[in-house]
Amino acid sequence: MKKYILIITILILIGCKNKDAAQMAPQDIPVFEALEQDVPIFEEMVGQIYGLKDIPIRARVDGYLEKISFEEGSRVNRGDLLYSIDPDPFLAEVAAQESHLAEAKTMMVNAKNELDRYIPLAEMNAVSKSDLDAAQASYDASVAAVQAAEANLRQARIKLGYTTIKAPITGMIGATEAREGEYVGRDPNPVILNTLSRIDTIRVQFSISENKYLEVARSYQGRRSDEEVTQEINEGRVEPQVELILADGTLFEYKGNIDFVNSQVNANTGSLLIQASFPNPSKLLRPGLYAKVRIRTTIAENAVVIPQRCLTELQGQYSAMVISAENTIETRPVTIGQRMGDMVLISKGLKAGEKIVIDALQKVQSGMPVNPVPSKFQSKTSI
Repeated sequence: MKKYILIITILILIGCKNKDAAQMAPQDIPVFEALEQDVPIFEEMVGQIYGLKDIPIRARVDGYLEKISFEEGSRVNRGDLLYSIDPDPFLAEVAAQESHLAEAKTMMVNAKNELDRYIPLAEMNAVSKSDLDAAQASYDASVAAVQAAEANLRQARIKLGYTTIKAPITGMIGATEAREGEYVGRDPNPVILNTLSRIDTIRVQFSISENKYLEVARSYQGRRSDEEVTQEINEGRVEPQVELILADGTLFEYKGNIDFVNSQVNANTGSLLIQASFPNPSKLLRPGLYAKVRIRTTIAENAVVIPQRCLTELQGQYSAMVISAENTIETRPVTIGQRMGDMVLISKGLKAGEKIVIDALQKVQSGMPVNPVPSKFQSKTSI
């Protein structure tokens, strides 16, 4: 008898427990209401960074490098001395040409004196006309010899001037390709000694397909023809916002403008070379770096946007936990579009205004009743 009473008591307790569980309030779950916005669509291309000016420093005469007058990687001003090449051979050449010039001038003076003597004699018919012509020809030849000697002297002095190499612009000087004591200016020793770059503004060159290029240009203004599109971009009258994503994934703080579009499409790649310039006042970016160029191509009107934290991904397939009209969880597959920082565009699967679970995806499952609580999510991305 006691055994039956115990069983009945246990069944009563279990029933009460299930009844209490059934009467428990649904769990509070944070939700985000899908936004409807006009979203700019961007295209990303890999580009390479160059200085606004990248000037190769060359040895224009050959000789032994005597002195390096700068610190590698430092800033130099226009006109600063960079390299000095042993000038002695060129000083000797200048001295030799000065001697030749003096000799030619002496011969010209003698020829002039001889001509001056022949002129009055020829007027008196004391000398023949052929003798006068010979004296005139000798003088003319001596004048030409002086001019040739002067030209040779100028050339020798120019070569002497090339033994001191000065900065053609103000900018950042790189690592030297030759050291003091090396013979430079002739292979196999380096002819290009260094590169001087102006980097307060940098250039980024990248390639884009012809169709995409026309799409970008037309997205900013209506145009009557493809030729006008190209002309107006080349003339700087169309200024798309161009952004730069650095190798570490960060967005460069300054936006750039397209300032050059190549006139021909590369026949091998079917792409068009484009150049954009960016301010670089902090000198953060250096020539040779690679970065992604992000350029706006069009605008997705009335697009559905949600935080990326609302999505789950399994084998490349994305889904979101949607709150139904009965406040139950519905797992819904979605198709994503462009990512924008911590937000993502949903091209298929969601409607604006629908409530999606955020930050509690591990606590819910399909069919579960919940109490949706608006989330205080604040996006760090401006769209």
